[in-house]
Amino acid sequence: MNKDVIIACDFAGKNECLDFLSGFGAERPFVKIGMELYYSAGPDMVRQLKERGHKVFLDLKLHDIPNTVKKSMHVLSELGADICNLHAAGGSAMMKAAIEGLTRPDGSRPLLIAVTQLTSTSPETLKNELLIEETMENTVVSYAKNAMASGLDGVVCSPLEAPAIKAACGEKFMAVTPGVRFAGGDVGDQSRIATPARARELGSDFIVVGRPITAAADPVSAYLQARKDFLGL
Repeated sequence: MNKDVIIACDFAGKNECLDFLSGFGAERPFVKIGMELYYSAGPDMVRQLKERGHKVFLDLKLHDIPNTVKKSMHVLSELGADICNLHAAGGSAMMKAAIEGLTRPDGSRPLLIAVTQLTSTSPETLKNELLIEETMENTVVSYAKNAMASGLDGVVCSPLEAPAIKAACGEKFMAVTPGVRFAGGDVGDQSRIATPARARELGSDFIVVGRPITAAADPVSAYLQARKDFLGL
């Protein structure tokens, strides 16, 4: 799958999402469906966007006992999403069970990636609240190694950790990076961020961009600028 910008469609409902995407005309951007939209519009949201020609990253961040995750991934595998995810903190048994559940009878499956640490998590939160004494980079790289050993295709991380993950896990192991903002833009609730151009330089395979596009005065122009900056067009 080629590198691209993924628009985080964090909308409250189906109509709001479809109205937003209709503004792109014949363009069919790669989109992320997160918890808010999925819980509001349900699995048909994924099917409908796939029917319209969009690639879909289904961002539900599963984290439960292995058997529950396996059965849940089996359900999600039938929706046609291109990428699904879970939390690496669930451990290798859970991640391996997820692969089993996600794999269809013909052997095909969506790509599966693991969340390492949320881009809203600061080093202080990591140490003082999560009680992890290792550095952010060491923690993220360790989680990435576990994900790769469990058969996953990549991880979700901040752009800042992408170089270390590539060094530890190889260039083919995907780094999908939220926490991307335009230079001078509002960082919102993100802690570890980079611009689209900097994310490219750091080795991100996909950047996930939400409010800088969805809340822009001209979302299409913001999306095209993000793609130009990230892909070096």
